[in-house]
Amino acid sequence: MTVPLDTLPDVSDEALLVLYANGDRAAARALTLRLTPRVLGFAARMLTDRTEAEDVTQEALLRLWRIAPEWRQGEAKVTTWLYRVTSNLCTDRLRRRRGIALDDAPEVEDDTPSAEQDLMEGERMAALDAALARLPDRQRQAVLLRHIEGLTNPDIARIMDIGVEAVESLTARGKRALAALLSGQRERIGYEEG
Repeated sequence: MTVPLDTLPDVSDEALLVLYANGDRAAARALTLRLTPRVLGFAARMLTDRTEAEDVTQEALLRLWRIAPEWRQGEAKVTTWLYRVTSNLCTDRLRRRRGIALDDAPEVEDDTPSAEQDLMEGERMAALDAALARLPDRQRQAVLLRHIEGLTNPDIARIMDIGVEAVESLTARGKRALAALLSGQRERIGYEEG
C-alpha cells in the first residue's frame, strides 16, 4: 500500500516510519526530506565539520531504516530516537578526533556567508558557532538540542540518557558560558552592551 504523496505532510513521523516498514517508499522519501535538514544541522554544530556531519546524518538515517520493521509506535518519538543516535555518532567521532595530533586534524570548513549575503548575520552565526565549539561536549549537546533544535528537557534527557535536572543544569551552565564567551564581541557582531 502506498499513501498518496499529497497527504504525507499531515502524517506523523512515527506513522511514516511504520508505512516505510510496510513497503511504502514514498513514506521513506517524505520522512527523509522532513528529518535530514534538522539532523544535519545538529550534527554540523556538534562536529563543526560539514563533511563529517553529512556522514553522521547518513549513518543515523540508515540505522533508522534498519530498525523500522521493529519500531513500536508510542514508545518513543522518531525524532528523539534519531537525535540520540546522531548524538552518539557525533560523540564517537569527537572522541576519536581528540586522539589526533593538531597538525593532523582536518581543516574546519568555513561556512561564513559571502560578502553579498548578510554580513552581520554571518558574523553573528560564526561567533556563536565558535563559542559553541568551545563548550564542553555535553553542554554543547544540551544547548543545541534545547535552544537550536527546540526540543523539550524530557526529550533531551532521553536523548542524552540523563535526568531532566541534569539537562537543566547543562543548559544553564552552557548558556552562561556562551554569554561569557560572546560578551567581548557584542559590539562587533551588532549587539549593544547592556
